[in-house]
Amino acid sequence: MTVNNHIEEFHGLPVFDFVAAVDEGAALPEPAAAAWKIAVEFEADQDWATRWQQFLERVDTARVTAVVVGEWSQDGPESFAGPLAAILGAADRLPALRGLFIGDITYEENEISWIQMVDVTPVLTTFPLLTELVVRGASDESGGGEGISLRPVRHEHLRALRFESGGLPSEVPKAVAASELPALERLEFWLGVAGYGGTTRLADLEPFLDGARFPALRHLGLQNSEIEDEIAAAVAHAPVVPRLESLNLSMGVFTDQGATALLEGQPLTHLKSLDLHHHYLTDAMQQRLRESLPGAVIDLSGAGRPDDQWRYVAVAE
Repeated sequence: MTVNNHIEEFHGLPVFDFVAAVDEGAALPEPAAAAWKIAVEFEADQDWATRWQQFLERVDTARVTAVVVGEWSQDGPESFAGPLAAILGAADRLPALRGLFIGDITYEENEISWIQMVDVTPVLTTFPLLTELVVRGASDESGGGEGISLRPVRHEHLRALRFESGGLPSEVPKAVAASELPALERLEFWLGVAGYGGTTRLADLEPFLDGARFPALRHLGLQNSEIEDEIAAAVAHAPVVPRLESLNLSMGVFTDQGATALLEGQPLTHLKSLDLHHHYLTDAMQQRLRESLPGAVIDLSGAGRPDDQWRYVAVAE
């Protein structure tokens, strides 16, 4: 399975394609009214660094609060090191930046396993007021280069953090667990599969379940995993759950076994939402979930056949 669509909203703002607008001669919105996307077209005669500079010159970036980085290579997979350096180098021109999405790239541009991500720790150390960070990319085993990575960091203001990968290396959740993020309210991992560099195991997720870290956490997403049933069984008795408002166990190989573990564990009736889309649940179990959690918004879309012997996560290649 793959990433099919670009995001349309980020950081509470509509995504605005700066490059397309400039090329078409379209009017630009107010700087703080949009999440500004900077991307080049695959196999087009465009240069991301040039477009980034154009953005800095054409927009009052001192008022920009959100940036979305799309495709940065027009000739095939290329390391994010260059664009990252350009973004970090413009930090003084982005004093209001609070949201950054790195890698809004669909499979038609580059499969997620080809998105050559790098260590994104400098983003957090360079932008101490950032409140939301999303990173999409491959591990070094599947994408080449350095790979998606993070080092332990202290950040006072980060409230939302998400790593999207078809194979997330265990070093990423370990680094997050070792970080000091006192304001963190939302945390999500797309774990992926071993075939695309995923080495994260259930033991690596225990620090997020024990409730001792991240006192502000209200949303937890442990998604896109082949061991979604095992994760659900651990979540069923996790100390962190009573303080969560929403839980996301979507996109993985989630079956009646995992759902049974959830329902037979601690109460979940306090949850406002439970996202289980892309699952392998029977109709009877789906109905049981709805009846057991009448006060929660439950996403059970994207049902696969429960008897299918070939079960897949939503995003791998």
